[in-house]
Amino acid sequence: MPSPWPAPYKAAISFTMDNLGEAQDVLQGRWAQPIGTHPAVTAQLPRMLALLARHRVRATYFAEAWSLGVYPGAVRALAAAGHEVAWHGFQHEVWSGLRAEEERRSFEKSWAAAAESGVRYRGFRPPGGEVNERTWGLLREFGVEYVSPLGEFGIGPEGVVVLPFEWRAVDAFWYMEKFAGIRKGHGEREEVLSPGQFKEWLMGKIDEVAKAGGFMSILFHPFLQTSEEKFEVLEDVLKRISDDGQIWVAPCEEVAEWVRKHPEQFPSKSKNGGI
Repeated sequence: MPSPWPAPYKAAISFTMDNLGEAQDVLQGRWAQPIGTHPAVTAQLPRMLALLARHRVRATYFAEAWSLGVYPGAVRALAAAGHEVAWHGFQHEVWSGLRAEEERRSFEKSWAAAAESGVRYRGFRPPGGEVNERTWGLLREFGVEYVSPLGEFGIGPEGVVVLPFEWRAVDAFWYMEKFAGIRKGHGEREEVLSPGQFKEWLMGKIDEVAKAGGFMSILFHPFLQTSEEKFEVLEDVLKRISDDGQIWVAPCEEVAEWVRKHPEQFPSKSKNGGI
């Protein structure tokens, strides 16, 4: 069966990052430091960008719109390096819990902030991983071309491309205490797991996707890259995907554009079709 991806590639992987600074902490009243000083942006992100450049990987950063004006230097650095800045809510509000008026207001405030920062949002990753049924119409109204929730890959309602993630491909699943319930639901122990365990699973999954010819989204949070061991995992993963000539490593916006231009090669999902 011929590959649905651009020649000579047999699979597609997008390396992604979430959360730009303290947007959620400010929303929840947990941030006591000066605004604009989060170490995830001032310390971890520059190291991550250097590794991405070393391995020639262009990424997608799902950033809260509130953060665009707080960290304009980071936004410029991402754009200058060829990375995509996509949308992650206004202040990381849990998307599935929003009322209709709150959801629309998040779109409106975020698009205003993006316009002020010179950012054009083409994609959206909903905080919490789930969208509401009404979200599809808003995505189309505001010109969003793809969404990256939990779910199944394909072309979703309103023609919006769905580039999903899964919990095990997220560093927080392995590293954060508050993910204990999600780990338990996936058959893992509730206690936090090691970078080595994350790497072992992720490398196996990359092999699986490369063989099957599918799509995969990998997610690393800058604020979780807090040890040399974690940075070593990050570099090993970047090396693995960038050295494989059968894997198309591209920002989500480029993968979504390819899917949108070749709809006959990809599954189409209805509102009740598993997304």
